[in-house]
Amino acid sequence: MALNPFFLQGAQSEQRLVQELINEQLRMYGVDVTYLPRKVVNRDSIFREVQSSKFDDSYTLEAYVNTYEGYSGQGDIMTKFGLSIKDELTLTISRERFEDFISPFLESETDSQITISNRPREGDLIYFPLGQRLFEVKFVEHEDPFYQLGKNYVYLLKCELFEYEDEVIDTSIDAIDSQVEDEGYITTLKLIGVGKTATASAAIGSKYVREVFVDNDGTGFTSAPIITFGASPVSGGTATAVGILTTVGGQTSLKEIQVTNAGVGYTEAPLIQITGGGGTGVAATCSVETTNKGVVSIVVDDSGLGYVSIPTVTIAYPTAGAAATATVGVGSTTISAITLSTGGVNYSSAPPVTIAAPSTVGVGIGSTATATASITAGVVTSITITSVGYGYTSTAIPSVTIDNSSQYKVSTDSIANASAVATITSGNIVSSLRIINSGEGYITAPTVTIADPPLIAGIGTYLFNEEVTGSTSGAKGRVKNWDAVTNTLKIDKTNDTPFKNGELVVGATSSATFAADTYDSDDIYDKYNTGDEFETEASKILDFTQSNPFGTY
Repeated sequence: MALNPFFLQGAQSEQRLVQELINEQLRMYGVDVTYLPRKVVNRDSIFREVQSSKFDDSYTLEAYVNTYEGYSGQGDIMTKFGLSIKDELTLTISRERFEDFISPFLESETDSQITISNRPREGDLIYFPLGQRLFEVKFVEHEDPFYQLGKNYVYLLKCELFEYEDEVIDTSIDAIDSQVEDEGYITTLKLIGVGKTATASAAIGSKYVREVFVDNDGTGFTSAPIITFGASPVSGGTATAVGILTTVGGQTSLKEIQVTNAGVGYTEAPLIQITGGGGTGVAATCSVETTNKGVVSIVVDDSGLGYVSIPTVTIAYPTAGAAATATVGVGSTTISAITLSTGGVNYSSAPPVTIAAPSTVGVGIGSTATATASITAGVVTSITITSVGYGYTSTAIPSVTIDNSSQYKVSTDSIANASAVATITSGNIVSSLRIINSGEGYITAPTVTIADPPLIAGIGTYLFNEEVTGSTSGAKGRVKNWDAVTNTLKIDKTNDTPFKNGELVVGATSSATFAADTYDSDDIYDKYNTGDEFETEASKILDFTQSNPFGTY
């Protein structure tokens, strides 16, 4: 039998009244929470599993705390993996308020990011300000209370404490974003903010140790041996050197001997004594140059700053290089002529000619001039202008540089270029230069050039949650925290490639750029991260070095 038609079972006016009363009660007895909708960033195309997601929008919404006596759930549980907190929270929110003030914004998002916009969704987050904690919506009950006057008016959100899994949370609300700064697997990238190029000067002398040869690298070294040159010269200074070790296949041997001072006054090759370090079977000899002069020592004048890897050291070629000057016509902005002041000697091929750029090239109204050189019998005889450029002035004559490096020179029995390597110490400075080959044929002390550090000055400020990329390695990470005082970047790695020392680390959004000093892949911020300790202790129990303790299969 049908319902009595003379009694209303739920008029719209009555339903509206109930909804408004509920809204009013929520405003009076509820608490303001922040609703964070989950946006899908990447989804598996086969299983439709959400692989990565982000929370970058936030909406304030009043909610009634049903579990007013405290958090429900299992509470704090001690497990074999550490402390597990299973707090739960049940909230009631207005259906009308959600549909009127949140749904319209969610509808504007793409379907791939948000599939349902007309109701709260499982997987979304709720920031509960009283406990300053994030809860994840696990179930949305839309039929409790059950159809009062024929309609539902609220959503009942059953939430559990959020377990972070590398989601991106970037709401621009510090109280929320700070909750995940130390969550997840966080690695540390130490950066270099300021760099300065090191400088050095060389001294030349005669009758010096030209080069040292390791005849037998020995084995069993535990520390670097002491290198001593016997038979000190009658007049002059004794040569000094240091040994460099290498480990291959578990065996440590002497890799090379680097000269710190080539000495002077030697008429014959001295014996080389190698002592200490715990190694055996090592032997070395050297050659001396008694006719020509060579580089006998190199002194660091300025240690520089910002060196995270050993820089290249270049020593000028022992023979003279060509030189030239440019001329800018009066009232003109182009190069009118290049005059050769000296042709140099011993060129084997035409060296490159470099003309400095005009001061206006940086603002887009200048062009750098170019030129080429011609040689005859090892001497630069002419320079031809290939482009006159523009933007030059007669009051600021540009410099002209003609390359004098060894690749454009011819070596003879009495001419050889010297070479050296640098060492760096803590503080990222160049501590010393060691001679690999003293060269020969020098008349005056050559110029020593130390390569620039990877970055002279860092720029910008990294932003929370932006992606940073290593310029060389391609390593990527997401910024958790940037300390500009200590130049320390806490990042959540987004690929498995490690950052390399010396490469530039560039922010995708901020364009901040600093050079990488050291990268620590261990999560030193997680006080419960004891995986390494477990592995170390387990290795003491099970020994796999001799055989498989579980048998052979």
